[in-house]
Amino acid sequence: MSSGLSEMKHSRQVAAAICMRGMRRIKARPVLIVPTIVMPVVLVISFTGAFSSLTRIEGYGTSNIYNWMAPYGALQGAVFAGIGAVGSSADDLEQGFFDRLLLTPGSRFPLLMGTVGYSAFRALIPTTAVFFFSLALGMTVPGGIIGVLSLYIATSFLAVVFCLIGLVILYKMKTQRSLMLMQVIAFGALFISVGQVPQSFMDGWLKIAARYNPITNVLELSRQGFLGDVAWSTTWPGLVALASMSFVAGGLAWRGLKKLAP
Repeated sequence: MSSGLSEMKHSRQVAAAICMRGMRRIKARPVLIVPTIVMPVVLVISFTGAFSSLTRIEGYGTSNIYNWMAPYGALQGAVFAGIGAVGSSADDLEQGFFDRLLLTPGSRFPLLMGTVGYSAFRALIPTTAVFFFSLALGMTVPGGIIGVLSLYIATSFLAVVFCLIGLVILYKMKTQRSLMLMQVIAFGALFISVGQVPQSFMDGWLKIAARYNPITNVLELSRQGFLGDVAWSTTWPGLVALASMSFVAGGLAWRGLKKLAP
């Protein structure tokens, strides 16, 4: 019993150490996080300008374009925060540091959890930047603190999802070039959703794809507090989507990590 508790404590310490190592890397090299902040802010600026007239059309969902686009920009930043965490692992893998971690005694699971935890904490930075930037430009939060909490839950867990997907690819390819494929997947998943406009404004294959894209449910989870009150009917589909994607991607990432040879 005591040995099991000791092993669990050791695993938590290893995972926390890997997570904190990533955060210290950001502090030492701020350039690593700058694109993750700048990109979603630029997206908010460009999309609010391009789509602002749509708020005059009945059925858009809000009269304030920032209330619609800010959560979308925050999710974009969170996705690339997850990819950035994979980039750190890819750097360790190519430089040989990850091989030393694989040779240490004990389970490899904390190595996975540490990277996942790092991605979740990393996502808080662009989310906060987008939130306060949009708030300064006129965004409102009708859903109050619960609406803000829904946004942070959505962004943190979506970063975890894309971190896990990226690790699946990284453990297979074992190179930084895997990040290029992840960027294509990320942009495809986010753009084929209700990021810019509601489903009722779409037509053809895009409407069908957005309907079945789990990112659509995550967007509704993150956006609900900015369009009105937070409701369980718009909360549970997003939570289920995040849990399902995390479970599948996590299982595949764990399988890849176990097969990875030092």
